[in-house]
Amino acid sequence: MEITKVTVREIDMNMVKGLASIVIDDCFVVHELRIVDGDRGFFVAMPSRKLPNGDFKDIAHPLNSGTRELIQETVLKAFFRMKEEKRQEGVFNPSSL
Repeated sequence: MEITKVTVREIDMNMVKGLASIVIDDCFVVHELRIVDGDRGFFVAMPSRKLPNGDFKDIAHPLNSGTRELIQETVLKAFFRMKEEKRQEGVFNPSSL
């Protein structure tokens, strides 16, 4: 399995700091991965829906820890790269005048 595209956008909803979509093997897309700043650092939460009893259930998720780690590493890398690029854009560069 290869993650062939990652799209991230920054949001600020309590602990959720971003949303991501991934394309797997150029043929399958997963939307609404949440980038969460939790008690033990950043992690990627899978798309889920709220059940009538108030619990949440993942609607798409990896079947093994290796795949989960690959998704998390790839999404977080893209998220922090995007944040760094935004930060760089905001830095004044006198040589660009």
